Amino acid sequence: MERMSGLDASFLYFETPNMHMHVIGVIVFDPSTAPGGYNFDRVREMLRSRMHLVPQFRRKLAPVPFNIHHPIWVEDDEFDLDYHVRRIGCPAPGSERELAELVGDIASRQLDRARPLWEMHIVEGLQNGYVASIAKMHHCTIDGVSGANLMVHLFDLEPDAPDVIDTTEWKPERMPSDFERIAFATASRLRRPFDLMKVIPQTTRAITNVVQRRRTGASGMAAPLTAPRTSFNAPITPHRKVAFSTTSLAEVKEIKTAFGATVNDVVLTICSGALRRYLEARNGLPDKSLIATCPVSVRSENEKEVIGSNRVSALFTSLATNIADPVERLHVIHEANKGAKEEHNAVGADILQGWAEFAAPTTFSLAARMYTGLRLAERHPVVHNLVISNVPGPPFPLYFAGAKLVGLNPLGPIFDGAGLNVTVLSYVDNIDWGFIACRELMPDLWDLAEAIPDAQAELLKAAQAT
Repeated sequence: MERMSGLDASFLYFETPNMHMHVIGVIVFDPSTAPGGYNFDRVREMLRSRMHLVPQFRRKLAPVPFNIHHPIWVEDDEFDLDYHVRRIGCPAPGSERELAELVGDIASRQLDRARPLWEMHIVEGLQNGYVASIAKMHHCTIDGVSGANLMVHLFDLEPDAPDVIDTTEWKPERMPSDFERIAFATASRLRRPFDLMKVIPQTTRAITNVVQRRRTGASGMAAPLTAPRTSFNAPITPHRKVAFSTTSLAEVKEIKTAFGATVNDVVLTICSGALRRYLEARNGLPDKSLIATCPVSVRSENEKEVIGSNRVSALFTSLATNIADPVERLHVIHEANKGAKEEHNAVGADILQGWAEFAAPTTFSLAARMYTGLRLAERHPVVHNLVISNVPGPPFPLYFAGAKLVGLNPLGPIFDGAGLNVTVLSYVDNIDWGFIACRELMPDLWDLAEAIPDAQAELLKAAQAT
């Protein structure tokens, strides 16, 4: 058995019936490359043959009695692959809009905590004869970087790659008794005073570093609770709306080079431009800039290939949506990101990880449900407007049961008070954008997705004119 980290467990504690803490990858394949063509049974058996490469697929939660500590991971002795891998059809005509509606419906339902926390829906009936996989995993199991690492084990580099054969018979570990779980939890809690002695000095140094930076006039992160309120900054429902967009990675790199920025700066500026268009069309563009929360991987070099567990922090940055000129907006975002990163480094990567270990399961779960039930998100200043996550993906083509991967749109969670998430992942020559929002707050989410190419085009035009 393995103790769940505090940060991983926090994604469980903060989950409510309205606020789902799972992540989704919408992966589209061209089965014409598969030797012998597409076959669902072949896909299922390929996944079965690789279960041993991804232990997270067979493990489930085992809560500690009385919630005296974070849950532990144990192997599911009743693991049923057919429960997790499901075959469904896409409504006609099978365009990306019909696929997105299907994804929105799947995203609107929580995972069963009595089983391993993942599902994979194989979707047939797409246009061009394509097949899709809607892979859903709980955030307590995986983050953006480990999700990208997961692809190494599920996908191949060529359509006719040899089968991965596990010659050993899997035998699940014994489920620990209540007494054993309590004893394990008690031993872990006895170490807490020593852990606290490490976290407090780190936090003190972090606060000192930030104060010193601000006193010298150095720019830093945008302050939470100072974001303007928009139509999607309100309490959320369980219902999700999904949309996709795809743009050229080469164009983003051309813009980056022309203006001395980073790929992430350009991605945020494109998103900012699309948000401006979306809000202006509804007479809802605030005079003050929107603030985005951007997850940041804090994995060490030794952890970069690890699958499972979260090693993330976050920074707040301005999207400069109050600036109409796209080039000026890019420069402002570049400087804002630079200051936010420097302040994030001054704070230290492990502060969030350290304090998360002290999260009390019952208290945090009750607080999350009370926050949702009392609709507190509309009663205090907006913490942040949305989450924007940018994850680098593989620069080479991948294959799944022989079928070539042609699109990969990631989707993250949304939160009470911030009902929009934009997740971006590069793959070969493209940047795939995944948009997920509360259906009631953004029923017209496709308008935002369709504004992305135009926002990128205006930056590219400016870059080519320099």
